[in-house]
Amino acid sequence: KKHFSVTPPVMYAFGGIAARIQTQRLQAEGMGSNEQAVRLFNQDYEALKQQCLESGRLFEDPCFPAEPPSLGFKELAPHSSKTRGVEWMRPTELTDDPQFIVGGATRTDICQGALGDCWLLAAIASLTLNDILLHRVVPHGQSFQDDYAGIFHFQFWQFGEWVDVVIDDRLPAKDGELMFVHSAEGNEFWSALIEKAYAKLNGSYEALSGGSTTEGFEDFTGGVAEMYELRKPPRDLYKIIGKALERGSLLGCSIDITSAFDMEAVTFKKLVKGHAYSVTGLRQVGNYQGQMEKLIRIRNPWGQVEWTGAWSDNSREWDEIDPSEREDLHLKMEDGEFWMSFQEFLRQFSRLEICNLTPDALSADAASFWNTIKFHGTWRRGSTAGGCRNHPNTFWINPQYKITLLEEDDDDPEDDEVACSFLVALMQKDRRRYRRHGQDMHTIGFAIYEVKELSGRPRPNIHLKKDFFLAHSSCARSETFINLREVSSRLRLPPGEYLIVPSTFEPSKEADFVLRVFTEKQSETEELDDEISANLEDEEEITEDDIDDSFKSLFAQLAGEDMEISVHELRTILNRVVSKHKDLKTDGFSMESCRTMVNLMDKDGSARLGLMEFQILWNKIRKWLVLFRQFDLDKSGAMSSYEMRLAVESAGFKLDNKLNQILVARYAENEAVDFDNFICCLVKLETMFSTSPSLPSRLQWLYLTMCG
Repeated sequence: KKHFSVTPPVMYAFGGIAARIQTQRLQAEGMGSNEQAVRLFNQDYEALKQQCLESGRLFEDPCFPAEPPSLGFKELAPHSSKTRGVEWMRPTELTDDPQFIVGGATRTDICQGALGDCWLLAAIASLTLNDILLHRVVPHGQSFQDDYAGIFHFQFWQFGEWVDVVIDDRLPAKDGELMFVHSAEGNEFWSALIEKAYAKLNGSYEALSGGSTTEGFEDFTGGVAEMYELRKPPRDLYKIIGKALERGSLLGCSIDITSAFDMEAVTFKKLVKGHAYSVTGLRQVGNYQGQMEKLIRIRNPWGQVEWTGAWSDNSREWDEIDPSEREDLHLKMEDGEFWMSFQEFLRQFSRLEICNLTPDALSADAASFWNTIKFHGTWRRGSTAGGCRNHPNTFWINPQYKITLLEEDDDDPEDDEVACSFLVALMQKDRRRYRRHGQDMHTIGFAIYEVKELSGRPRPNIHLKKDFFLAHSSCARSETFINLREVSSRLRLPPGEYLIVPSTFEPSKEADFVLRVFTEKQSETEELDDEISANLEDEEEITEDDIDDSFKSLFAQLAGEDMEISVHELRTILNRVVSKHKDLKTDGFSMESCRTMVNLMDKDGSARLGLMEFQILWNKIRKWLVLFRQFDLDKSGAMSSYEMRLAVESAGFKLDNKLNQILVARYAENEAVDFDNFICCLVKLETMFSTSPSLPSRLQWLYLTMCG
């Protein structure tokens, strides 16, 4: 047998290999970092601003125009009642003295408007507590006074890289008032502009309606979020919150709704259900009724509607503590911010979200931080979208990632068990952009399997198959499959090798994702994928004497006077034959398919098949017919795309996920592969592997050939 193998690079291309390689090189040079953010729509802020200053014209953004579609697609759709009378006005038209930031960015700059994006505004409010983080998102040097040109820019973290978003300063207004976020002062506009930039990033303002505060947290920091249910909080939650605030982590909290009528309903003591608050402080006050009292400070992004219970702005509890301590807590009436006791917080709120910062966002003298690794992956119908473990026939086709935990934690184990702490975060990409097309977040999660029986001996970097998952249960998993942008879990497992399998809940749901693994100690992580290779049988050596008379007679009848079969004649023959097999689904062989077959078998360059060449091709087709029937498990006359994957491997071809995706896209229709497409696929693969296997750019050629 002949064996060919190809080692895949880090990134693949379907049609733009050169572009991907260039992207990879730029990332290695720092592109995508906060210091070298990727430009959204390739808009260069400095160059555009300079053009405006030289021309004396204010910037008008062609990529996010001041037009109805930028507002939304449903409740904020063009001609809807909520968008009637909307004018796009610059701050210079709204006030005589517009300012970008007055006296530093503060939480009171962020008051919610007529858009349900309290989750985003709670995250922005938390951002104002940390100047370093704030100015990673809001670059310095922007104002309405110095070199004003109607153009601003902001930077957001998006799925593994920082993106620079340029906007003009035309903001939606009604009756001379901003429709959406605004500052309490009325003449400060950085918060309204950051909301517009984020709306542009996600396709429209309405795309921001409804969400989790962690989404905003992560896009402002590149950090990773954790969630705590306050009905069953960890014993040391007060300490966890205190450490998180000290580290500059962002924190949000909310109260669950029990029905649609609860959404933004105000409780008896003025807390809002289904609404995102930010946690902004933690303190202990002394000598309250003879003991220390733990307090927590919460902010409502509405800028008003505050808690009226114990420790609220006007409550009698403040009269019982030392006046200097009371003054130190900076109480202001109706600014949206309030204190409450920590125990009351646990009773009243349902959920706490904490965004942990990654090393690049921490100061150089930070005591410790996570080691981080990330992978970009895809779920594609028929090739890598296998659904969860409830679907054993397809679960194995999901992308697979191996993590090797090498060092146990330094902390004394509570249960005498040596373990390694790590955090797995699975995030689906760009789903808000699909809302205008009627799509939203998929339900996602992940499972983790121990693979210790494969340890300790050399083995290829293989994608594990169905049998492994039928024989093994997961040792850990995401707490739930849920339709959030990101699902994350903090885990502790003994040192060893583990397999992470991210998936959607149902099979065939398509999306791109980023999987991040954060470990406290040293670890190794890699994607499991098959090495591209082929085990091809040696070419048959046959003579005319090996061919029986009946086949010779058939060939003479088909080939005509020249005793050779052309592409057109081959097509006629094959379609006549397959039409007699009623158990095969086929719409017939195309001229292109038959030309590929002739090219595979044609040894003399005549573009026709002689007797022996036709005999060898005929033998191959008969062998592949047996294979097709073997893997058509439900005897439907066609193979599912994952059955095709098994059949292709049985035919001797090991392909990686990307190449399997290409095959499904090219040869499957509605996830089904009929007989003629299956034969064409194998012919093309054999042609690829048997032609010039020594080409230096073989891998690129392999992908381009399959795409062509």
